[in-house]
Amino acid sequence: MNENSGKVAEIEKQILSSFAAVATTIGYSDLHGKIIAALTVENKPVSLQELTKKLGYSPAMLSLSIDFLEVLGVVKRIKKTGDRQLYVTFQGNLLDCLRKAILFKAEQSISESMIAFEQQKKDLQKIKGSGEKEKVLRALNILQKEINRLQKYLKILSKIKLP
Repeated sequence: MNENSGKVAEIEKQILSSFAAVATTIGYSDLHGKIIAALTVENKPVSLQELTKKLGYSPAMLSLSIDFLEVLGVVKRIKKTGDRQLYVTFQGNLLDCLRKAILFKAEQSISESMIAFEQQKKDLQKIKGSGEKEKVLRALNILQKEINRLQKYLKILSKIKLP
């Protein structure tokens, strides 16, 4: 590898790390970010074997992350005629994919919180004669109301078309 190739490889590695940091800030693994960045840099379908080599993760770890990204509509698995290897390609607009990922994560978190709040309310109802009980129930009701407002806001955001 000549000096320029080494510099290019180092810059590519920095790109992967930077986008991995973006992925972790929105609640996903650094591997999700690295996959998206690697596919963006390659700008063509990449085999699972190539990604394994480039990213340094096991095929099993990559496959699980690719499954998740495929559910989000970020990547797509493809087969090439006459080739037994599985390829992955970036699908869609990067900003739209990030928006989908953020919305998906927020909805998942909201859903889990609301389920937990309902269970906590049921548990509190079983407790007799505690002055603290009313304070906690009041807080739960306020939190549920605010989360419902957030959910409505996210629904509006999900309908906005990106420029």
